Amino acid sequence: MATSTEIPETVALESVTEFSDEVDVVVIGFGIAGGCAAAEAAANGARVLLIERAAAAGGTTSLSGGFFYLGGGTAVQKATGQDDSPEEMEKYLTAVSIDPEADKIHAYCVDSVDHFNWLEGLGFTFERSFYPEKAVIQPGTEGLMYTGNEKVWPFKDQAVPAPRGHKVPVPGETGGASLVIDLLVKRLGELGVEVRYETGARQLVVDSDGTVAGVTWKRPGEEGVIRATSVIIAAGGFVMNPEMVAEHTPHLAEKPFVLGNTYDDGLGLRMGRSVGAELKYMDKAFITAPIYPPASMVMGVIVNKFGERFVTEDSYHARTSGFILEQPDSTAYLIVDESHMNQEHNYLIKFIDGYESIAEMEAALGIPEGNLQQTMARYNENAAKKEDPDFHKAAEFLEPQDKGPWAVYDLSLGKAVYAGFTMGGMATSLDGEVLDESGSVIKGLYAAGASATNIAQDCKGYCSGTQLGEGSYFGRRAGRHAAAKVTSRVS
Repeated sequence: MATSTEIPETVALESVTEFSDEVDVVVIGFGIAGGCAAAEAAANGARVLLIERAAAAGGTTSLSGGFFYLGGGTAVQKATGQDDSPEEMEKYLTAVSIDPEADKIHAYCVDSVDHFNWLEGLGFTFERSFYPEKAVIQPGTEGLMYTGNEKVWPFKDQAVPAPRGHKVPVPGETGGASLVIDLLVKRLGELGVEVRYETGARQLVVDSDGTVAGVTWKRPGEEGVIRATSVIIAAGGFVMNPEMVAEHTPHLAEKPFVLGNTYDDGLGLRMGRSVGAELKYMDKAFITAPIYPPASMVMGVIVNKFGERFVTEDSYHARTSGFILEQPDSTAYLIVDESHMNQEHNYLIKFIDGYESIAEMEAALGIPEGNLQQTMARYNENAAKKEDPDFHKAAEFLEPQDKGPWAVYDLSLGKAVYAGFTMGGMATSLDGEVLDESGSVIKGLYAAGASATNIAQDCKGYCSGTQLGEGSYFGRRAGRHAAAKVTSRVS
């Protein structure tokens, strides 16, 4: 199906003369959310069919580093001496959310240790080790690190900081999550779940009372209709649909490097809309050009085109980037003095030049005369006292940038290498039931992963690990609830 903003028509159940399959639960999409939903539904007694448009499992999940946001006292946290509790985790996630859904955050935090154990039960072990440096993701196989804004003001004052970024034991920043997908393929085989590849969902089948009762599908040279008690849409986001991106997230239309796979075209969301699903946070996107590693870059000063600071430099990388995009002309610069320069190069942010004085730099960047000089003087005076009254940067990253020459890096949109994906999805209940705009449940329809909105709502709060964490957790909840519906109907 060509990408577009078109909402597919529904198919009336009474008009279907023949079904290719009749199952309890059909899951659309085999990423982390769809795989976990199918596994949990089958483990709870449902007859499950999983359909996937690609020729193999994984979707966008397989591209990621295998980072799960988990806490509350996991085995890795305990083994590495990192204190945490569900209560502090809940405080933090509530603080960084745009519109916190209290029931979901509470459940995610209270169940986090159990979910950690379930993930390891698939057949892998998070390494019991801690990576102490500031990085986007652990470079090796270390099992735990700080990933978000836990140690960043004001959040560090609202919840006791704890590292919660759990990474699967695969070195490197990408591809690690494919390990989990491979184990889910194996688990589904053990549970007797059929996975049908190169099979794309097309339209939802709806009963006369509005209940979703199945889905039409198509594959090369073949098509049909699946009847199901429940349909779980786990078909990803819409970052690969230029029309939807231009409509909802214009910053992503500025051509940053998109993080997604071919089938992140929003069809799952449009299918949901066809039966009245509410779509939330469609204007939100994860867009980032990390200034670290190396961690020494965090010691520098970030200013906008007027030479003004606007964010604490030790923020989670996507939080920093989110504030940059809100600056005039989405323009910003990172300034680092000679004593804090690092030979290790960050290829995502462009080096502009070196300058012998702040005044020379100010003139070269076109910053109004005196503005940058004043900003740097104030920053350096306070940093010498390990203070930052303006943005409360952590003391460990506070050192004067007063020893020239100075290097300047361009963080502006279109100059730095930004990467991103969409955040919008269907509104859901705690158990993944899709909701309409009145908040009522659309019977028979569930959503999980990037097709749903749960905890990860924008890039400024947290995303590292939350996508995989909530996709797997809420996918499991959706699968369990769908299976329970079948059990209650039979009984």
